[in-house]
Amino acid sequence: MTDPSIDVNRPSSARVWNYLLDGTDNYAIDRELGDALRSANPAIAAVAQAQRRFLIQAVTLLAGEERIRQFLDIGTGLPTADNTHEVAQRVAPGSRVVYVDNDPLVLVHARALLTSSAEGETAYIDADVHDPERILTEAARTLDLSEPVALTMIGILGNVADYAEARSIVERLLAAVPSGSYLVVSDGTSTSAQSVESQRVAKQNGHPYNLRTPEEIGGFFQGLDLLEPGVVSTSLWRPQPGTTPEALDVYCAVGRKP
Repeated sequence: MTDPSIDVNRPSSARVWNYLLDGTDNYAIDRELGDALRSANPAIAAVAQAQRRFLIQAVTLLAGEERIRQFLDIGTGLPTADNTHEVAQRVAPGSRVVYVDNDPLVLVHARALLTSSAEGETAYIDADVHDPERILTEAARTLDLSEPVALTMIGILGNVADYAEARSIVERLLAAVPSGSYLVVSDGTSTSAQSVESQRVAKQNGHPYNLRTPEEIGGFFQGLDLLEPGVVSTSLWRPQPGTTPEALDVYCAVGRKP
């Protein structure tokens, strides 16, 4: 039976993205929008895949070389293979991970699937990205905010319509964590006519998403020390040796709080 809190008559960003990643946790309304988005921008599934690859790479790097042991994953989406805690705890079993989302279906799956290693800890917060103070208060039940934290925000800031507000949310989150913390962001960009058309289609179908310019993505990292290669198309962030990926309409970066 469908959870009564799950609205199957309106598309959900988590479920649409799940469909674009060839998942099965979605409904007809999500598949309809996913197909419309793919028609408007045939590369959109590649965007979803690039964001997953970037998340895995960034978490692996931070848990490994940078020795980060705490992760706050805002805009979790539906669980797939290689979720943040699985990647982090594979490298460092004692890692603590807090997931944040406000989609009822994500909550159902998170409770069932996002289980921690014996050495680490995993928690889930049902909260909205527009309320960073609540996120931080709840996260402090699991994370020690006096120690470095990696903030991962993959495909979530586009859900904040006003760019100044999106910048403010990031700044408030960063202000609550110490030097040595990291910000990981990837979001869609208005770098092609196809991407802009997919934004129009999404809004027309009741699923508004706000594209940024690459310069606006870079603005989220003001005051941070960027890891190489800086702000780039997500598909071009540390590509695998021997591969020649094409730039996509999604940009990313990883920055360290000095």
